[in-house]
Amino acid sequence: MVDIVQCMHAVCMDGTPPAYHLDTGSGAGNRSWVVNLEGGGWCNNARTCRFRTGSRHGSSDHMERSIAFTGIMSAAPVDNPDFHSWNRVKIRYCDSASFAGDTYDEALGLHFRGQRIWEAAIEHLLAAGMASAEQVLLTGCSAGGLAAILHCDQLRALLPDAATTVKCLADGGLFLDAVDVAGGRSLRSYYGDVVAMQVVAPNLPKTCTDHLDATSCFFPQNIIDGIKTPIFLLNAAYDAWQIEQSLAPNAADPSGAWRACKFNHSACNASQLQFLQGFRDQMVAAVKGFLRVQQQRAVHQLVLRSLPVRADGHLEQCSRWLSCSPKQGDCKVCR
Repeated sequence: MVDIVQCMHAVCMDGTPPAYHLDTGSGAGNRSWVVNLEGGGWCNNARTCRFRTGSRHGSSDHMERSIAFTGIMSAAPVDNPDFHSWNRVKIRYCDSASFAGDTYDEALGLHFRGQRIWEAAIEHLLAAGMASAEQVLLTGCSAGGLAAILHCDQLRALLPDAATTVKCLADGGLFLDAVDVAGGRSLRSYYGDVVAMQVVAPNLPKTCTDHLDATSCFFPQNIIDGIKTPIFLLNAAYDAWQIEQSLAPNAADPSGAWRACKFNHSACNASQLQFLQGFRDQMVAAVKGFLRVQQQRAVHQLVLRSLPVRADGHLEQCSRWLSCSPKQGDCKVCR
C-alpha cells in the first residue's frame, strides 16, 4: 500500500492519508494502466459517517497493507489474459461519496475530501509513470462504478499526452432514480443527503448541472449521455442491491410484504414481479440515449444482464471475469 502525501488536504474522513495499491506492469504492458476505484457504499448523516471512520471506508488506519488482486486486476495470464502485464492500481475508498465530495465538517470533525483524494492519487500516479502511458483504463464497481462514471472525462483531462488512449468501465454503477414500493424515492433522498453533506455539487459534470439539480446529477442516468471519453457500462437489469435498498428498503416496506420477494424472486407474487419488470424497463430506458450516442460512434459499450446480481461487480471475480463473463455478440466483456 502506498500512502498518498497529504497535499491539498487530500485525506480520509478521519484525517489519515489516503492510499492506493500498485502492482507494476512488465514487458508489453509496461506503459499501460488499469486504475480501479474501490467501492463500498456511501454515508449520508453524522451517525453513518462517524461509523465509517472505524473502518477502511473512512480511515487508512484500518486498511490492509496488502491485498490480493483478482479478476481484471490479476497478474495471472490464465485469469486475466488482456491486462495481467499492465500496471494495475487500486485507489482505496475512504471518503464515502464516490470520490466526489470536498468539504470539512468542523462540528463533526470529519473530512469529506473525495475529489481531492482522486486528484492527488492521479497526480501521484502521473509522477510514477502514468504520464507517459500509451493506454489507461479507469474501472470501478458499485460506488466505485459510479465514481468511474463521474471521473471518466476528468481522467482524460488530467492526462498530459493527448495521444494516450483512455477508456472507462463502470461495473454495477448504474444506480437509478427510481420510485420505491411506497411511492417515494428512497435513493434520491439518500443521495440528496450525501450530495449536500459532502458538498459534491461543484465536482459534478457541468453538462448535467447546467440544467439539472445536483442530486439528479449524482445519478448516472443523467450523466452518461454527456460523457465524451469512451465508456463501457456493465450492469444487472435487476440489480439486487437496488431492489433491496432503493426499491424495497425496510422504511418503505414497514409491513414486510416485500421481505421475502426482494431476497428471492421466486417468492414474489404477480404484482411484485410486475413492479420489478417496471424497474428493468426503467433501466433500459435510462440507457437509450447512451446507446444512441455509442451507435453514432460505431461502438457497442453496454451490457445489461437479466439475472439478478448484486452491485458487487464482475471485474475482480475471476470466475465471472473470464469463464462466465457476459457476452456482447460473440465477444466476452473482458475482451
